Amino acid sequence: MANHRRRAGGTRGLSAHSTTEGMLDKLELEDEAVEESESDIYTRFMKSHKCYDIVPTSSKLVVFDTTLQVKKAFFALVANGVRAAPLWETKNQSFVGMLTITDFINILHRYYKSPMVQIYELEEHKIETWRELYLQETFKPLVNIFPDACLFDAVYSLIKNKIHRLPVIDPVSGNALYILTHKRILKFLQLFVSEMPKPAFMKQNLEELGIGTYHNIAFIHPHTPIIKALNIFVERRVSALPVVDESGKVVDIYSKFDVINLAAEKTYNNLDITVTQALEHRSQYFEGVVKCSKPETLETIVDRIVKAEVHRLVVVDEADSIVGIISLSDILQALVLSPAGAKRKESEAE
Repeated sequence: MANHRRRAGGTRGLSAHSTTEGMLDKLELEDEAVEESESDIYTRFMKSHKCYDIVPTSSKLVVFDTTLQVKKAFFALVANGVRAAPLWETKNQSFVGMLTITDFINILHRYYKSPMVQIYELEEHKIETWRELYLQETFKPLVNIFPDACLFDAVYSLIKNKIHRLPVIDPVSGNALYILTHKRILKFLQLFVSEMPKPAFMKQNLEELGIGTYHNIAFIHPHTPIIKALNIFVERRVSALPVVDESGKVVDIYSKFDVINLAAEKTYNNLDITVTQALEHRSQYFEGVVKCSKPETLETIVDRIVKAEVHRLVVVDEADSIVGIISLSDILQALVLSPAGAKRKESEAE
């Protein structure tokens, strides 16, 4: 988008006063038009790019048949380093849903009794059995998108449906090509941000914009048992829990993704261990909680969350105490949907 230049001159034959007044009015209108057009620049960017543009030339996609045992499916997620897989039902020759870490959490939450009792349901159930029990006649069609759909529709679908994963399915072959996420979309946008005009709201801070959740934040302590953390995930429908020490300082974060380590370590039969003990098994190097503060600008926040490759930032005060949470969907809502007039849905779960 070209920068608007103001051209001087061309005023001969008019009174200086009326000309100046006319030009000022014109400049004011131009400024308003520029500001107006720049405020929805990211919305227009998303509408001008297709989902296909974001699909990498090669990526790993794991698909599970619904007749596979649940336990084997979760081990396969771990082995392949993926967080979710589309589910294929051979009987109907179609994709019927997704298996995610949330399913693993729900199974543990529902069936765990004590370290002495084996979770039979996790050991024996097939995916289709679990889906029948869990969904109980509320089967909804799989939310997916076609490669030719624009990225704006993908963002809208993710946020409106309160999901974190959107399969891209080829309408001709019926094959799943890729799984779109908030993180991938924001990273794609960030690649082009420097070439676009910067909307005024990017210079505003979190306080002014009111982005994020600041009330009734769910958190846990280092000594909280894992089973209690899982219960909070299910009951509060959140995807991460800041870990707060006795002085109220944020010292760690336990996310849904960390729960998959219980499958990796095969330690899901003892959920009475503490969060601290469970986090000792983190498979990848953990650099600490990524934080931000209310006076920081949206531009700074977006840059930090993309570089850190995390799903959320913990908003803290000067004492490092928890104030709120800002998620990728909060950010995409602010950058893409709000300028388009699309209203925010209530906070989403994974």
